[in-house]
Amino acid sequence: MYDAAPAARSAHAAPAGSGQTVYLGMSGGVDSALAAALLLEQGYRVHAVYMRNWSRDLPGFKCTWADDLADAERVAVTLGIDLDVWDCEAEYKSTVVDYLVDAYAHGLTPNPDVMCNQTVKFGTFARRAFAEGADFVATGHYARVLREPATAPGAPARTRLLRAADEHKDQTYFLWRVPEATLSRTLFPIGDIPTKAQVRRMCAERGLGVEAKPDSDGICFIGPVGIRTFLLDTLERRAGDIVEWEAGRIIGHHDGAFLFTVGQRKGLGIGGGPKRYVVATDVVTNTVYATADPACPALWTRRVLLTDVRWVHGEPPAPGDYLVRSRHTGDLRPAHVTPFSPAPSQQAPAGNAGETGHAGETCGAGEKGHAGEKCGTSVLVEYAEPVRTVAPGQSAVIYDGLECLGGGIIVRPELRPPRSGVPGELTLPSACEPGL
Repeated sequence: MYDAAPAARSAHAAPAGSGQTVYLGMSGGVDSALAAALLLEQGYRVHAVYMRNWSRDLPGFKCTWADDLADAERVAVTLGIDLDVWDCEAEYKSTVVDYLVDAYAHGLTPNPDVMCNQTVKFGTFARRAFAEGADFVATGHYARVLREPATAPGAPARTRLLRAADEHKDQTYFLWRVPEATLSRTLFPIGDIPTKAQVRRMCAERGLGVEAKPDSDGICFIGPVGIRTFLLDTLERRAGDIVEWEAGRIIGHHDGAFLFTVGQRKGLGIGGGPKRYVVATDVVTNTVYATADPACPALWTRRVLLTDVRWVHGEPPAPGDYLVRSRHTGDLRPAHVTPFSPAPSQQAPAGNAGETGHAGETCGAGEKGHAGEKCGTSVLVEYAEPVRTVAPGQSAVIYDGLECLGGGIIVRPELRPPRSGVPGELTLPSACEPGL
């Protein structure tokens, strides 16, 4: 196993600036504001960019983009740097919003931040910045990059993506689809700062004026709007049943199975009785399955299949024991990871069987992903201990020590619904396991 810890302690994410030009994505928040100040202190020429990705109000929610831009402009004036506004709404709509809505419509629970990082922040923004002459791009992400020189003549230099010093704020979970070629020209200036409280103190010491601004919440770039409100602005309500997992009887009703996610406890709308947890959803029959038993076997798993896999270095690691995170706020779990290449006919979409699209797309063996990385690999994850409420459509991200190697999208298990007092059953799609 590669031990990144000693190197991470001895090498900061940002090399000495020497007048090099950095295009910084500035959101108007505390993290990117401090990132700008630190880059200037390190000797870089900083050109700030506010990406306007969403500007539309939603029912009961006023988009905060204008207020965020005003904060970014004040920080830029304080630091004496230029700030441009780039209109990225079309790209954001087509690659993030449409992906989000499509995934939920297929009964999945996607990570829009993951797609936003790949296609907008480190896609559209990075490409334009480099085209305009930037030496590096930078953001206020809590992450680190470690640059290693070539070890032999003709050998490539390596850039490794490492978890942040602040494990509670680490954002490498959202960066697993960003390829090494882009990371090699990326700076994460706040990745070595051990706590968010220290980030705020450092902002205050520099007079940036945003140190008390709350952390961003809600959907990436859209704001603190609830996912239910957002989805019902796009998708139609569709009345359906909530069915007890153990007995198959109807225990409630809902406005659309796409509004629920595995493990969800709140918002089921079942009055009285015990708390219930969502076990599975079926958007074809528009059914939500729930249990009152927190120890229900269907809420726990030891084996997960990943598709739409990306590796930071372009190639899969050797099968072995790694750490896996299946939620941003989830723990790193020991697991045995086996990358494999199923036959094209055995590719398992993350969505409903036989369907493809933004959320369930898979590539056949040998095809290339968005940034040129190989995309014909699936991954079987076998946890050392059972894990709870792994939601189909979520990212599972694989680590070797501190290093983020890549990840994939969790595939929906096959569902056998409960019937006449017989509990339902969830099973891994066996046709897509290694060696089958």
